[in-house]
Amino acid sequence: MVPLKTKGVQVVKKLDKLGMRSSDTAQIFFDEVKVPVRHTIGQEGMGFVYQMQQFQEERLWGAISAVVGMERLIAQTIEYTRERKVFGRPLLDNQVIHFKLAELSTEVELVRSLCYRACEEYLDGTDVTMLASMAKLKAGRALRLVTDGCLQYWGGAGYLWESPTARAFRDSRLASIGGGADEVMLQIISKLMGTLPRLERR
Repeated sequence: MVPLKTKGVQVVKKLDKLGMRSSDTAQIFFDEVKVPVRHTIGQEGMGFVYQMQQFQEERLWGAISAVVGMERLIAQTIEYTRERKVFGRPLLDNQVIHFKLAELSTEVELVRSLCYRACEEYLDGTDVTMLASMAKLKAGRALRLVTDGCLQYWGGAGYLWESPTARAFRDSRLASIGGGADEVMLQIISKLMGTLPRLERR
C-alpha cells in the first residue's frame, strides 16, 4: 500500500466516467517510488498471484451485489408503473409490461441461484473459478437486460440524468467490464470446459 503523499506519487487528474461516479477513479503516476517494507502486503513478487486468487471472491461479490440492485430496480418499476396512469389505467395493467417484469425477475433469480451454489461450494473449500466466472458473466448481462427493460417503462422520467433508473442504466455497464470482461469470463469457462483451441508448438 503506497500512501499518496509518498515521494514520486503524482495524482494527475480525476477521470470523468460514464457511471459509478460516486467511486472516484484517477490517473496516477509512480516515478521511482520507494515502498517501505512496512507497506507491503504478503510476499514480495506475489502481487499478481494474490490478485488472481482474490478474483473469485470479487466476482462472486459483484454478481450477488447485482442481484440486490436488480431487485430494487424491478420493485421501483412496479411501483412507478402501478401509479402511472395512461388512458385511465395503470401502465402495469398492460400485459406486455407485467409479463416483461416477470421475465426480468426470473433472470434475477437465476443469477441468485448460481451465486448461492458457488458460495456454498466455496465455503466447502471447492475451487469455484468456473462457477464464479459464470455468475459474473450472467450477472453483468442480466444487469444490462434489467436496467434497459425497466428504463423503457419509466419513459421520459427515467431518461432524466437524476433518475435512479438512469443511474442504474449507466452504472450497470461496468459489471461486464470490471473484474474481468465478459470475454475473459468466457475464455476461463471455455478453458475449464476443455474447449479452448490448443496452440501448436513449432
